[in-house]
Order: sequence, then C-alpha cells, then structure tokens
Amino acid sequence: MIDTHAHYDDKAFDEDREELLADLAAHGVCRVVNSGSSLESCRRTIELMEKYPFVYGSLGIHPCDTAELTEEDMDWLAQQSRLEKCVAIGEIGLDYYWDEPDREWQKKWFARQLRLAQEVGLPVVIHSREAAQDTVELMREEHAEKSGGVIHCYSYSRELARSFLDMGFYIGVGGVVTFKNGRRLKETVEYLPMDRILLETDCPYLSPVPNRGKRNDSRNLTYVVSQIAQIKGTTEEEVERITTENALRLYPKIQ
Repeated sequence: MIDTHAHYDDKAFDEDREELLADLAAHGVCRVVNSGSSLESCRRTIELMEKYPFVYGSLGIHPCDTAELTEEDMDWLAQQSRLEKCVAIGEIGLDYYWDEPDREWQKKWFARQLRLAQEVGLPVVIHSREAAQDTVELMREEHAEKSGGVIHCYSYSRELARSFLDMGFYIGVGGVVTFKNGRRLKETVEYLPMDRILLETDCPYLSPVPNRGKRNDSRNLTYVVSQIAQIKGTTEEEVERITTENALRLYPKIQ
C-alpha cells in the first residue's frame, strides 16, 4: 500500500517517529507521501524525504497558512519542487471553515500555486473544505486539468465528484469512510471508478474506526482498504493492488 497523504513531520510523532516509520513495511505500507502545509512543514518534509528512502513529499502551502506568503516563497517552492523525491505541489486549496485568512486571499494563493504546479510540471494535492464552488471554478479558470492531481480527504457529494473526475483528478479516501456518519463519502466511493481512488491517512488526524479519536498512522490503512472493498464488492487484495497502481500512475517519481 501507498499512503498518499501523511504528516509525519507533525509534532505528534516527535517521540516515536523513527520507530513508527521503521514498522510500516511490516504492515504492508511500502511508500509514504508526506505533505507539506506551511513553509516550515515543507522544510521538515524535505528532511524526511532525505532521511527515509520510502518517504516522498508534496510541497505546498495550505490555505490556512497563506497569510504571510510572498512571491519569494513561491520562488523557493519552485526550486524545492525540483528535488528528485518531490512528487507534487500541495497541499494547497481553500478552507472556508475558518475566517482567516479571508477568502479572496486564499483564492489568490490557491490560483498562484495551481500555476506554479504547471510551471514545474507536477500534479497538485488539493485541500477543499466548505468551498466546493470556488474550488471548482478556480480549478477551471487555471486549467488545473493540465497538471492533474488529487482532491485530498474528499468531503463533498458524489455528484460533485464528477466535476473533479472530468478534470482527470483522483479522489483521496481515508479514515472518514469508516465513520458511521461518513455516509456521503461511502456513497461517493460506491460511485467512483476504482482507477481513481487513492489511499491516504492524513495522519496524525482522522484515524479510522476502530481507532477513531486516537493518533492516526499509515498502519491504519488496512481499515480503509477493508471498508472500500466492502463498498465496492471486491477483495482487499484488489483494492490494495489498484490503489497502488493509481498512486504510481499519478506520481511516476515513486519507485
């Protein structure tokens, strides 16, 4: 399995990061994409990429961390994106759950990073929360289909998923699919073609049932796989095989 979205740079892993990462292979996790969300977390992601052969990175600025962004920061991101193990620009996007930064500012830097991805020839990892319409509109305006990518931690309807699929995007599915109140995501997974689904944890967040509320890590992907297999009426082995192929297709830098 490939965990396509993790945050092992997070302080939640400071006490046992090395031991935990060393244990992933024994639980069937062969690769991890660590996602940067701020300038500092991008720096820590680069350190993880350099230290662990199986860790790759996406580098970008989460909408909630765009308040003080500058064009010089974009230049730095462009330079770092050329690292051999940087597979995407992200996570970037819009988050209207929070009032700050204001929506126009978020939209400015989302659009700028969509253009950056096209400039450096990488796909994007998109975070979108309570901002469906503006996300789709900006993606269309900036021709996000040219770079492609994944809608991370998908939270919208199956109907809206069609808009993202039509732009060639993958859908990231994690622990929420196991929640009792995750009906909308379950319906979306039922609708999605298997060749557009990526496994992710967003760890340390969103741990699946039966570990909901605890710190999440990539070893919990087995619960996500089991739920997807149940929804799709297939085997867990088939879900693991296809989602791994999907991740390798989106991120050809991963060996």
